[in-house]
Amino acid sequence: MSTLAPTTTAPADPTAAAGRRHRIDDWRPEEPTFWRTTGAPIARRNLWVSIFAEHVGFSVWSLWSVTVLFLGPAYGIDPAGKFLLTAVPAALGAVLRLPYTLAVARFGGRNWTIVSALLLLVPAVPMTVLLEPGVSYTTLMVLACLTGVGGGNFASSMANINLFFPDRLKGRALGLNAGGGNLGVPAVQLVGLAVLATAGAAYPRLVPAVYLPLIVLAALASARWLDNLPGARNEPGALREAAREPHTWVMSLLYIGTFGSFIGFGFAFGQVLQLQFAERFPTPVDAAWLTFLGPLVGSLIRPLGGQLADRLGGARVTFWNFVAMAVGAGLVLYAARERSFPLYLTGFLALFVFSGIGNGSTYKMIPAIFRARAVAEGELTGDPEAAERRARRLSGALIGIAGAVGASGGVLVNIAFRQSFLTSGNADAAYLAFIGWYALCFALTWAVYLRPGPRRLAGV
Repeated sequence: MSTLAPTTTAPADPTAAAGRRHRIDDWRPEEPTFWRTTGAPIARRNLWVSIFAEHVGFSVWSLWSVTVLFLGPAYGIDPAGKFLLTAVPAALGAVLRLPYTLAVARFGGRNWTIVSALLLLVPAVPMTVLLEPGVSYTTLMVLACLTGVGGGNFASSMANINLFFPDRLKGRALGLNAGGGNLGVPAVQLVGLAVLATAGAAYPRLVPAVYLPLIVLAALASARWLDNLPGARNEPGALREAAREPHTWVMSLLYIGTFGSFIGFGFAFGQVLQLQFAERFPTPVDAAWLTFLGPLVGSLIRPLGGQLADRLGGARVTFWNFVAMAVGAGLVLYAARERSFPLYLTGFLALFVFSGIGNGSTYKMIPAIFRARAVAEGELTGDPEAAERRARRLSGALIGIAGAVGASGGVLVNIAFRQSFLTSGNADAAYLAFIGWYALCFALTWAVYLRPGPRRLAGV
């Protein structure tokens, strides 16, 4: 796996080509005239459709964050079993991110977006049919696992949109794409709230049913308005080369702390509210009124992380962001012990806000790391173009690996909550684990990217 890079030679009229076959052979986003006259409108069209398709994918991935609120006594599932139901979608979503990234170059961005959208029907249709009291826990686990296909959509969408924009605009474009996709988490929770408030907890199947026409619409919109860039390629050996890079694993650990927290808390928040403050949230609809707030603010603020990183430096923003996340987790722990719901909600919303900012800043760090390395390598070898090509290859591979590893953080968060409630009846141990992880992350960020010295990478 590697950077997906378009070729820059071919027909002179990419707009006409796109109109006939949804295929663009001439794509030169770094050339100002081409970008202004031809490239920008095409890129924006692809971006907005990509955001919608990814948004639907995230919603399907997050279905069980709200579905578990419907699973009352008639389903016979304890809290530990519900946390497993929210962990398995995160697990499959993490596993699928690498092959989904590779699929863009193999099949074309437009073609794969159509296929990946239609794959969302695989979990949504059987959930619509089978969700009712009496269904076995094994069936529920299979259905929950299948929703993981929505998690893979993020990786292919980001890899595809990365091709369309010039370097100076990638941060904003990828931030919008990711943020719009992330909004699928609060969106599905609002759908769940609407179903609970109108039809009641007896009809969980209505939540996936709402998404059936949206899935079809995402596939049709992709077929109508997206384009393929055939020059995109998976360069052999880039994945193996990136896996040998220490920066790959440092950034993957940091991304567990940011995106892993966002998706893990997004899946678990409703359950934790009901367990931590059972007297305040006696019914699912009571919890659903607040469940969507955290993912909503975390999604909306994600582009700000990229913009702050552009202005202040990705490593600096990431460092202080993890400090703030550790403080937020500490506030949640204190509030839980003191039974202060206002403080508890404030701390959790802070965790969502800073996980969203960190999502943007860590993604911005990745190309900056290899760009800084390329400058030094080009000066040493006398071949800056070769160094820049290698940097692009490794950046693309690192984004794929970090995205997959980071998504596994959603599993870890839900398992941490499950074990904490199983062993002690509360989430205190989980909060302590989160504080420790964020402390490790800000210490690692400082040691590798901010500590003064000759090995510090400029501009990261």
